[in-house]
Amino acid sequence: MEQPLSFQCLLLISFIFSSYLTATQQSSVIPRLSPIGDITLHDTAALTADDTDTEDLKTFYFKQTLDHFNYRPDSYATFSQRYLINFKYWGGANSSAPILAYLGAEEPIDDDLKVIGFLNDNAPSFKALIVYIEHRYYGKSVPFGSFEAALKNAKTRGYFNSAQAIADYAAVLIHIKKTQKAQKSPVIVIGGSYGGMLASWFRLKYPHVALGALASSAPILYFDNITPSNGYYSVVTRDFREASETCYETILKSWPEIDRVASEADGLSILSQRFNTCRPLNSSSELKDYLETMYATAAQYNKPPKYPVTVICGGIDEATFGSDILSKIYAGVVAYRGNATCKVNGPINVTETSVGWRWQTCSEMVIPIGLGNDTMFQPSPFDLKSYVRDCKMKYGVAPRPHWITTYYGGHDIKLVLQRFGSNIIFSNGLRDPYSSGGVLDSISDSIVAVHTVNGSHCLDILRAMPSDPEWLVKQREEETQMIKGWITQYYADLGALKVY
Repeated sequence: MEQPLSFQCLLLISFIFSSYLTATQQSSVIPRLSPIGDITLHDTAALTADDTDTEDLKTFYFKQTLDHFNYRPDSYATFSQRYLINFKYWGGANSSAPILAYLGAEEPIDDDLKVIGFLNDNAPSFKALIVYIEHRYYGKSVPFGSFEAALKNAKTRGYFNSAQAIADYAAVLIHIKKTQKAQKSPVIVIGGSYGGMLASWFRLKYPHVALGALASSAPILYFDNITPSNGYYSVVTRDFREASETCYETILKSWPEIDRVASEADGLSILSQRFNTCRPLNSSSELKDYLETMYATAAQYNKPPKYPVTVICGGIDEATFGSDILSKIYAGVVAYRGNATCKVNGPINVTETSVGWRWQTCSEMVIPIGLGNDTMFQPSPFDLKSYVRDCKMKYGVAPRPHWITTYYGGHDIKLVLQRFGSNIIFSNGLRDPYSSGGVLDSISDSIVAVHTVNGSHCLDILRAMPSDPEWLVKQREEETQMIKGWITQYYADLGALKVY
């Protein structure tokens, strides 16, 4: 399937570093979070759209402070941080028209410009200024001159974390409001997945900068044992079981069958041939890792109109290549992968996202995803000791699994936030495995959980399509109305202050 050149980086990432590895490796790798997943079955209309959403964007660079939290001389170093603005719909500073700001995550901001549609779809009615800000250490917002230099050792990597990132966003937004003379314009921050976590944390840490936040598919509770480590794969299993009981049973039975064939003479060669691998398998784990990745990615991005879980199960149940278990599994692979020359174990492409996200998850973003006994996968519990050992071996520093909840909170979130926080929408699709670590119940009248039974990862902030089902349209309308309510109340408060 042909893909736009602007998304080549994303394509390299989507099927590689969203890896959900099994027993031997899973303890040291956490799958990345992204609003956009594997594009094998992705609705290509979102990626091949015309340039109307981006042609009005103007690119700027902000002289950003390297270290916001230290006063050592080297902390005063700066780097150029990229942000983009669309002025087309803005009502202007004189009317205190709002600002919709998208907070970039673990990828170059280019990858989001055409597919994140919430801002462009709603800016006309809000008369809003649209802003996209790139996350430090990604794309063109890299300190120390190059990506290689920025990640070459512990000294340069140490400035690469979420606290620095949201401080960057605050500095950029304050700068924009100052340069546009828009100090009274309310800011709504929007993010998806890891970016959704950043949006919610930004609202809590910088309420003087952002009036509110839309946090789409943000698993802020998947830290520090708040959510059972098995949560992610339990939802993957449920998705497949709801799609087809026979499909679920075939997948469940396939793992020991793969191991059985691999243990035979020339077993790996047999598996390599049967699954049309791009290179010979060295172990059964390579095949199982690939299949786990495929099933998990299909579940996470199980979006209309194609619903990849249904596609895979359709292939498995139709058994085009034979009635035995492995033939059925291969039929599911073909249904998902299409006409690719080879299907499994393809070349690994190292990208800045794969490298950067690896560091982020080996420092602070410790999301303890594991496999329990109640899924369609072979058990592989999350092993923190092994995880720490692997990360320390790679980077020379141990991850801090308790830091996210220490700095941002998460434990007893309802008790803590119902009187402290406000103006946050946590949106989720319950088919998304990461929804297991999301906020699914409203905390107060203004910290609201919005979820859809059939929704998938970050679906609500992707560009609106004519084929969108009614439940998705209603979800977006509900979110938009809440944001309008926040802004209306803000204007009322602003007007009341001007009276005195």
